[in-house]
Amino acid sequence: MKSFLTIGEPLIVFSSEDLNAELMDAKHFKKYLAGAELNVAVGVSRLGIESRYITAIGNDPLGQSIKREVEQNGIHTNYIETNNDYWTGFYLKQRVDKGDPDIFYYRKNSAASHYNTDSLEKIDFENVGLIHCSGIMAAISENGYRSVEKLMDMANDREIVTTYDPNIRPQLWLDKQEMKQKLNYLASKAVIVMPGIHEGEQLVGTDDPEDIADFYLNQSSITQAVVIKAGPSGAYLKVRGEQLQLIDGYRVENVVDTVGAGDGFAVGMISGLLEDIGIKNAVKRACAIGALAVQDAGDSDGYPTRMELDKFMGVNNG
Repeated sequence: MKSFLTIGEPLIVFSSEDLNAELMDAKHFKKYLAGAELNVAVGVSRLGIESRYITAIGNDPLGQSIKREVEQNGIHTNYIETNNDYWTGFYLKQRVDKGDPDIFYYRKNSAASHYNTDSLEKIDFENVGLIHCSGIMAAISENGYRSVEKLMDMANDREIVTTYDPNIRPQLWLDKQEMKQKLNYLASKAVIVMPGIHEGEQLVGTDDPEDIADFYLNQSSITQAVVIKAGPSGAYLKVRGEQLQLIDGYRVENVVDTVGAGDGFAVGMISGLLEDIGIKNAVKRACAIGALAVQDAGDSDGYPTRMELDKFMGVNNG
């Protein structure tokens, strides 16, 4: 099987353990590994697929902790650079029993935001089967944006499948129009685009799944499929030349934390595509891992092993 490659900013999240307390009032926090693209790499690796992660960390305790945990998760670290001049980013996350938690970033001017795009020339693409990119790395700095753009161009030049999640983080953008233009431009370089339905509303101006799908299919000949995440309802899939269809999702009773669900969805898509199970089955798997992700407090702690995934999908008629 071919390997997986992604680029992003790694973070440490200090997650509050004080239920429904405002961040300013919370006193008890637990430390977790975080960062959208790293979450995806963790999940893909957990399913037994060789994974590599491109980034830069600071020469500090948080950076050292991240590199150690990346290694412990079976992800190759040969493309992780250490920058002595900048710190590793982190953030605080609220714990809530309903809705999305508040978060607060400490990531401006981080080591990853100063990643050198020239370092991409060192990447060995020989056995890479899929490259995943997100709008978060593109949002943290001009360096981050150029790195994502260049990596996607390199992938397309080599006919490597690319998946792309806009992963809107409004806090990281100074201008909403620039956000919309840049995130949609990057989407035009992806073979498979995976926005959430509310992200589609912000980037395309509509929450209609067919209109969102058609926008991305029409803006680029590279894009061959659009998958629109719709929460517990599942996901809408439109493959070029085919009709839009809804792939049913999984409903769970105990939602602990919604952060990481979208990255879990990407894990399912990517692993399914690399294993060549067909795009519809990949979307179904994506829905399953997204459902598992919301039942755990850590951003990636709920991502399953192969046995856990098979059991969950089997019990729930996946």
